[in-house]
Amino acid sequence: MKISYSWLKQLIKTDKTPQEISLILTNIGLEVESLEKVQTIPGGLEGLVIGYVEERMQHPNADRLSVTKVNVGGPEPLQIVCGAPNVAAGQKVVVATVGTTVHPNEGEPFKINKSKIRGEVSEGMICAEDEIGLGGSHAGIMVLAEDAPVGLEAKKYFNVDDDYLFEIGLTPNRADAASHLGVARDLAAYLRTGYELPNVDAFAVENENLIIDVKVEATDACPRYSSVSISGVTVKPSPDWLKDKLKVIGLRPINNIVDATNYVLHELGQPLHAFDADQIAGKKIIVKKCEEGTPFVTLDNVERKLSAEDLMICDAEKPLCIAGVFGGIESGVTEQTTNIFLESAYFNSVSVRKTSKRHALKTDASFRFERGTDPEMTVFALKRAALLIKEIAGGQISSPISDLYPVKANPFEVAIQYQNVIDLIGQDIPTVEIKEIITALGITIATETAEGLDLRVPAYKVDVTRECDITEEVLRIYGYNNIHIPAKVNASLAYTAKPNKENVQNLVADMLTANGFIEIWCNSLTRLANSKNEAEAVQILNPLSSDLNAMRQSLLQPALESVAYNVNRKNADIKFYEFGKTYHLINEKYVERPRLLLVVSGAKQGEQWNQQSTPSNFYNLKAAVDAIIIRLGLANYQTDEISDENFAYGLKYFRGDKTLVSFGAVTNADKKKADLSKDIFYADFDWAFVLDALKKNKIINKEVPKYPAVRRDLSLLVDQDITFDQLKTIAFKAERKLVKNVQVFDVYQGDKLPEGKKSYALNFTLQDEEQTLTDKQIDAIMQKIIANLAQTANAEIR
Repeated sequence: MKISYSWLKQLIKTDKTPQEISLILTNIGLEVESLEKVQTIPGGLEGLVIGYVEERMQHPNADRLSVTKVNVGGPEPLQIVCGAPNVAAGQKVVVATVGTTVHPNEGEPFKINKSKIRGEVSEGMICAEDEIGLGGSHAGIMVLAEDAPVGLEAKKYFNVDDDYLFEIGLTPNRADAASHLGVARDLAAYLRTGYELPNVDAFAVENENLIIDVKVEATDACPRYSSVSISGVTVKPSPDWLKDKLKVIGLRPINNIVDATNYVLHELGQPLHAFDADQIAGKKIIVKKCEEGTPFVTLDNVERKLSAEDLMICDAEKPLCIAGVFGGIESGVTEQTTNIFLESAYFNSVSVRKTSKRHALKTDASFRFERGTDPEMTVFALKRAALLIKEIAGGQISSPISDLYPVKANPFEVAIQYQNVIDLIGQDIPTVEIKEIITALGITIATETAEGLDLRVPAYKVDVTRECDITEEVLRIYGYNNIHIPAKVNASLAYTAKPNKENVQNLVADMLTANGFIEIWCNSLTRLANSKNEAEAVQILNPLSSDLNAMRQSLLQPALESVAYNVNRKNADIKFYEFGKTYHLINEKYVERPRLLLVVSGAKQGEQWNQQSTPSNFYNLKAAVDAIIIRLGLANYQTDEISDENFAYGLKYFRGDKTLVSFGAVTNADKKKADLSKDIFYADFDWAFVLDALKKNKIINKEVPKYPAVRRDLSLLVDQDITFDQLKTIAFKAERKLVKNVQVFDVYQGDKLPEGKKSYALNFTLQDEEQTLTDKQIDAIMQKIIANLAQTANAEIR
């Protein structure tokens, strides 16, 4: 939100500098993200002065140039060579002296230097209006009135003042501060001073020649609707002062009627809309909801299909405007407009928000209506706008104010206890100061006791409805920086159930990071189309957009979007991990499931001068998964291949009917959704089950074995459907005590083997912790293993 310093000072009298106000606003919760000096005219006419042309002579070496003597208030007149055809002695002109930087309407700024032009010295430049940003004419130099004071700075003569622009990061709950008035109220509360509303006492009905009948059918979506008619206006460009005000805050001037409504919007925070009264059929305005699918062309010349839930401003025949959001093309103010109907309403914030999101329309009006406007401001803003329009567009107020307000918005009634406020803030603030802050914020004290207050909070403070909200308001104005930090911190020991979730997560995160993985945080909101099971999808009732209309059922798709983002920016070597949650609706209950996701793609490692880069594969991902399993000390799990829609191929580690982790290759369908084509591998840990499994882990301390381990290798011929994990399980069952490890170091499949067969080369590590194994013992163990492999897996020794 943009706030002008000079505009703000029209509402609150203060001698605080822009820099001081910037710090104050930030301290009271209106964070100033930037403060910049702005000039309505580029360059601010710096260095330009009013001069008097004392002499004008023909240039001796050029027919189209003149040599002038110009008095600019210095000890001697300046000699300036001028090419304008209208320059003459006795004129008051604008002069750019040597060293001045001139900012023309077109082209880059340039600096005036002392120079020779066709042999004659020139000590400045007599300016045309387009050369200094004061107009568009280049027919000749700008000739001023005879009473223009010689030597006066041009910026003072033309009343060009520098302004400062505050860029405020307005939080969604601070709808009350979404205007210059709102900021002035907060600033006045902090400074314990007053603020001034614009004077509307001059408002008066001049005739009743333009009565527009108003009817509100949808009172739930439009609790208050105020309006007035103005006849005989002249639509034309706004005066310079109004254009300058709007330009400072980044608005493009359109015409005097629209600019007046925009001015009041940013001044008071109340959106208004001006209709061409002659385009209102039947001289009737009906606030209602239209039939589903009704076509409507908005001001941007786009036809939109209305929802039956959209609140519309209609006449006797057709819709004219999407209430609180956007106007229609047929009823807008044009250069031919002479009579206007001015609307100032209070619309239901939820209704406006849904309509704005539904049609993807964002306007200054919808921004404020969505957050909640002041229901008591509609008539005042209407009077303010009507007087402003009369001032700059002429016309007469041709109807009484129509104000349909069937159910008055009452102030919020909140009771507070002083001690609760002090306890929550953490500092003993005098009750007198608490009362001063509360009343300075415009909150009324209904009743008072020694212990607390019964308050009535104005309706424009939409987020102040509880005792804790009042406490926050007090703390804002009192100042967060004024809360003392205690010299000591009291703490108590607390029992933490094991395993400690945070410690385990940090342990795994540190290990992954040390191995080249990068942690990502993806949005929990995603497209409904990404849900694999729409019946379990948790849909957003009021989505920000169609791309963010459901909670994610898997961490994969948002992570793939991150992969695509990186790949498109030439960062194709991916090793990501994310701790997050998935969301499901199961048996009408919402279920959150913590997960850990690993994603691997691109090269296994970066390019090196001494080795070739190799692409990542399934086994690189498996190594990372196994590293986590081993680091957490998880054992006694089973392995099986995956055959479902979530993986092109892969494995899962499981215990009983619960899966610890599933990992494998991303399917083509999932890659297509993210516009990816390269191989991507991912692992999905059920983090809740992992933590539950850790509870059963027992830590056993052992001495380092004193006796040596022995390795034996076997080459086996097995059926193609036999897995290494099956062979490993058979070996451990054959000798649980002495077989310490089984590894595969070669797998072969080819035409030299019988059809349907493959070859495994395994190594077995044997160790007895109490004695050195003899050859006889080793041979007996290996024969037992071979026999079990042959019997259970039909393995043949090669």
